[in-house]
Amino acid sequence: MGVEIRVEGLTKAFGRQVIWQDVSLTIPAGEISVLLGPSGTGKSVFLKTLVGLLKPDRGHIWIGDRDLPNLPEAQLYETRKLFGVLFQDGALFGSMNIFDNIAFPLREHTKKSESEVKRIVLEKMDLVGLIGAEHKLPGEISGGMKKRAGLARALVLDPEILLVDEPDSGLDPVRTAFLNQVFIDLNAQIGATFLIVTHDINTARTVPDNIGLLYQRHLAMFGPREMLLSSEEPVVRQFLNASKIGPIGMSEEKDESELEAEAKMGLDSGMLPPIPPQQMPSNGLVRRGMHAPGAWCAAHGVTPPPGSFIDELGRNWIEEWPRYVASMSAGAGAAAPGGYPPGGGHYPGDMPPGQPGAGARY
Repeated sequence: MGVEIRVEGLTKAFGRQVIWQDVSLTIPAGEISVLLGPSGTGKSVFLKTLVGLLKPDRGHIWIGDRDLPNLPEAQLYETRKLFGVLFQDGALFGSMNIFDNIAFPLREHTKKSESEVKRIVLEKMDLVGLIGAEHKLPGEISGGMKKRAGLARALVLDPEILLVDEPDSGLDPVRTAFLNQVFIDLNAQIGATFLIVTHDINTARTVPDNIGLLYQRHLAMFGPREMLLSSEEPVVRQFLNASKIGPIGMSEEKDESELEAEAKMGLDSGMLPPIPPQQMPSNGLVRRGMHAPGAWCAAHGVTPPPGSFIDELGRNWIEEWPRYVASMSAGAGAAAPGGYPPGGGHYPGDMPPGQPGAGARY
């Protein structure tokens, strides 16, 4: 099962340049969280600080009862074994084939026999759809395969926390959808705590249980997915609409004169788009971190954007959800949002059931 990460008052600067300051949040155990933010806001720096590759100037990172920045080197080394990390480019060793790249952590950190190493590596390669590519070098495979190889390597030590840095960078939308489904299915299977840094709005809107937004050297917001997707904060509206109008500028934030000029002209970043149904695991079962559609909005008296929680077949998942959960509990074959009837069949135009990326159109 996953482990909770509790961050308190975290601050990091390089010389006089403050990257972010006083960041506090709790990443729930076993759930999928996504971190958004304009380019240059220190999202990758945040991931490296969480795993102890960079030391913060102030603050705490609690992994259970261990405060990562203040651990002795030996304890830090042991605590890092709880983490798996997928770097932006996969970070594969160019001179090693895919099998040896994935096997590297096992050979480095365990005393497992080669037969056991082979079993684990092939199991993880099968999990990410790489069987048959064992003997290829990183230079001989596509960008998407490199990402999946990096993911398999991050998984071989069975981490309780998985940090993923911009998995969509350099990938086309179809392969991004495939990879998103892999993350969802992995979370359902292994129960690890996921933190994914991304710029992909579709990923942020359909995959996670929680969303955070870094902006102006601080954490602007972190909480359940519906909280951010229904927020009227100008920076959130601008980011979700990919609009030029709003507080975010080319160099992160606009100055006051630019914002005043936009206000005088009556410019607006637009209405928030509808909140889509959350993407389901390929097997159609409900993950631990998922909640009933619309539950957060209802509990906090928030009216979601018009058209929210309605899928492409016109089904309203606020109404469908109780029936769906009841049918799954009874073992009946109900069609999940973004998924498939457990008893077979699929939606028109979709990939065959059970394939990675199934239901990713949501």
